[in-house]
Amino acid sequence: MLKVAFDPIYKYQLPEGHRFPMEKYDLLPEQLLYEGTLQTENFFTPKALTNEEILLTHTEEYLQKLDTMTLPRKEAIKIGFPMTETLVRRGKVIAGGTYACAQYAKSHGVALNIAGGTHHAYANHGEGFCVFNDISISANLMLERKEANRILVIDLDVHQGNGTAHIFRDRPEVFTFSMHGAKNYPHRKEQSDLDIGLPDQLEGPDYLRILSENLPKILDQFEPDFIFYLSGVDILENDKLGRLKVKKSDCKRRDHYVLSLCHQHQIPVAVSMGGGYADRLADIIDAHANTFRTAQEIYF
Repeated sequence: MLKVAFDPIYKYQLPEGHRFPMEKYDLLPEQLLYEGTLQTENFFTPKALTNEEILLTHTEEYLQKLDTMTLPRKEAIKIGFPMTETLVRRGKVIAGGTYACAQYAKSHGVALNIAGGTHHAYANHGEGFCVFNDISISANLMLERKEANRILVIDLDVHQGNGTAHIFRDRPEVFTFSMHGAKNYPHRKEQSDLDIGLPDQLEGPDYLRILSENLPKILDQFEPDFIFYLSGVDILENDKLGRLKVKKSDCKRRDHYVLSLCHQHQIPVAVSMGGGYADRLADIIDAHANTFRTAQEIYF
């Protein structure tokens, strides 16, 4: 059975006019239930990770500033969300969801988090709408607990996973692979194990060709025993922040290609949603829903 992490706290209440589409965290589960892709028993409510678990990745100073609501205004502005206790707890629940998905994936092959993909968070600070780095926390927990030995992070959000790259810069047990807009945020990139900077206006067929030329080589050479996949849909042609020209059908083909490779190689994969900022909320929901539809098709 496909297991999916979801908690109502994912839809954090933002001030009116904020550009981050929090509605998708409620609407995506509703759509998947409505169309019959998922049933209520597919969903589980994740638990917040403990501070001890988070401190395997984030610094004590940063975590304390978050827990005590003493994060300086300059650092809060860099994150981009109004800082509240609920926001901090939300981040801990999202990270708990990604880690729980990793546990389910080891049994079922795949599991997905309705949220997550907060790849701009560094060990000592957050930025770009990211408070905690859910994939990095989960990967470190798995390594610490001997639940995996070689972890591959496939980051296909349109923005480089700079926080993830920096966190694992000296960890050979984790291979970070990022395909992202070369001229897009963040303007100062970190060095992943493999970075592919894509030109503005790149179309879907070329995107898929580049992915197919590189991902199989990584699997063959690195031989991971676990994969985290960040399936951002901000690569779409109508995304307000993406600057690529990938059609929704090609975005779905991307997910099918990645998940099929994981399935064929029998490597468990935990999926986090990442970004999506299309003009029409319905397009964001449908593109994210394609990831879940594809997982059901391939695995179940």
